[in-house]
Amino acid sequence: MASSFPSKYMSTSEEFPIHFHGWLRINKDGRCERFIGNDIVPAGVDLFTGVHSKDVLISRESNVFVRIYIPKTIRKRKLPTFIYYHGGGFLIESASSSTYHPTLNLITQESNVIAVSVNYRLAPEHLIPTAYEDSWEAIKWVDTHANGNGPESWLNDYADLENVYFAGDSAGANIAHNMAIRVGLSPVKFINLKGVILIHPYFGGKDPIGVEDKTKKHQHHKAFMDQMWLLANKSGVGLDDPLYNPAMDPRISDFGCLKILVCLGEKDKLKCRGLNYKKVIEKSGWKGKVVVMESKGEGHVFFLSNVSSENARILRTRICMFINPIRSKS
Repeated sequence: MASSFPSKYMSTSEEFPIHFHGWLRINKDGRCERFIGNDIVPAGVDLFTGVHSKDVLISRESNVFVRIYIPKTIRKRKLPTFIYYHGGGFLIESASSSTYHPTLNLITQESNVIAVSVNYRLAPEHLIPTAYEDSWEAIKWVDTHANGNGPESWLNDYADLENVYFAGDSAGANIAHNMAIRVGLSPVKFINLKGVILIHPYFGGKDPIGVEDKTKKHQHHKAFMDQMWLLANKSGVGLDDPLYNPAMDPRISDFGCLKILVCLGEKDKLKCRGLNYKKVIEKSGWKGKVVVMESKGEGHVFFLSNVSSENARILRTRICMFINPIRSKS
């Protein structure tokens, strides 16, 4: 794998057999060093939004936890439940990093939801399918709170499990998509999945599509994305694994809800994969509706680094409208 690394994005050496520039590197002893997503923000009360948050361990065996958010003022007893999966190519970031905490606070406040942000385990220490299995465990854990009988009081008191949304960005959007298919194939007992929000989804495939082979820059970017997938998933299935390439998934028509919002960035090199995703799922025989919104002039996951920008606000407003269509029209 290392010999094909484009030097701009990746490199290899005797000391660092795998080096994703600016992201992570793996030492010759196998130790992984991450350069992004290491700055942890404690849960608590957000001074700007008034949103409350706390971390809850859901598995002592895996140490997987969720960060739960509730609005400052809860206007009704039960709120839509928003299960979120962070991005980072399955290799970096966490639910408690400074990258994600501000945005989850804002979505919780603006959409009036109870948010459950899942901290799944990362590759390469925990190879795929670990991230998916951890994410599914979190869904099943949320499901235990039906009728107020679960281990976490905030979910017992405030979570409407008849009104659940999965969401994520980049690799997290990939997870949200695959979790929705899993719900369609093996419904959880109490959760009623209403919709899925895919923000700048991280999908791929063996053959280039759209602009992926237009220039050397686009080719290198695709190689970078693909090499991250191959590092995280060493199953041998490759780039047309249905987990990575939805067009190869014969189960895609079993999607477990009836509406999908796909959010894209005009300048995101993964945009073509998001547009192709819409075509694939619409041709699959799935009975629901998929809607695409595009943020003009924006690149990949811009809304995380510039939460106060107008386009980030518009994106969050669109998420709010998707979750609360009646409230948005009033």
